[in-house]
Amino acid sequence: MIKRYDDVLLRYIETENNNVLREIEAIADEAIRLDVSPEEIIALHKDIILENQLDTRQHTMALDVLYEMFVGYGFSYRDYKALVQRMERVDKEMEVASSLQSTMLKTNIPQLDNIQIGAISVPAHKVNGDYFNLIDHQDGTMSFAVADVIGKGIPAALAMSMIKFGMDSYGHSQLPCDGLKRLNRVVEKNVNQNMFVTMFYGLYEEVNHTLYYSSAGHEPGFIYRNKLDKFEEMTVRGTVLGVHPTTRYDQDELKLEIDDMVIVFTDGVSETRLIDGTFFEAVGLLEIIRKYKDLHPQDIVQVVYEEILKIGDVKKRDDLTILIIKRTK
Repeated sequence: MIKRYDDVLLRYIETENNNVLREIEAIADEAIRLDVSPEEIIALHKDIILENQLDTRQHTMALDVLYEMFVGYGFSYRDYKALVQRMERVDKEMEVASSLQSTMLKTNIPQLDNIQIGAISVPAHKVNGDYFNLIDHQDGTMSFAVADVIGKGIPAALAMSMIKFGMDSYGHSQLPCDGLKRLNRVVEKNVNQNMFVTMFYGLYEEVNHTLYYSSAGHEPGFIYRNKLDKFEEMTVRGTVLGVHPTTRYDQDELKLEIDDMVIVFTDGVSETRLIDGTFFEAVGLLEIIRKYKDLHPQDIVQVVYEEILKIGDVKKRDDLTILIIKRTK
């Protein structure tokens, strides 16, 4: 760029041809792209004048070149500053949205006698398209859900807030198949037609250690059987929320033995892109959980998250949520 500016300036002085000045616009664009400051442009211009020992007339002509440089450079710089200001406003709005979402989606971890719970949910950007919720119904039962909006940004955050409100507003425990049926109507009626929601919905009964669960197109959950030292995939499937208002959902149930664990997560975990281009996949998650199975579930999810940070490609991150429920007695 320096050589080109030097060449244009000297050719213009020699030829006095105004067509030469038209080349300045491209040089100004390059200067902006290279983040060359106005002060550096002036210093460059001064060096060229001193090196070539220009007389008064040539110096005056050289100012025409500098003027044209700053005409092109100036317009681009103003556009750049305006863009930066708009981005700063958007960034502040996203900060507010993120703070509001954190408040609206905040979930208290229930304290039950015979289970431990670990949960982590980390957005890839400012706002989170993932969601988890736990509700202690104070009657020996606990509802829980993990969801993922097929969509990002503010609309996804609003959809999640609506789903949490819908789930919390029931006021009593209900079977997961019924919960998904109600939430499906909420999503289908109120959320954009191009936005769908996957959800794993569970209900745990403390008195008989029974887990009831349903799925609306969500990543399959797993049960870790401590006595067998093996993972079992929870096989119930269903249609994502928001497709059709009358969709019904299948339900299954299973017993939890002491030290068994329920593992539910979003595709931000299983589809984590590694630095070598491959995917983390569920098997990688389960092996880490097996390795640290004796820890508290909250410590387990933290270890998993830190492992993903170490091996994942930071440029291709997605929202990530993991929930682990462990029976202790």
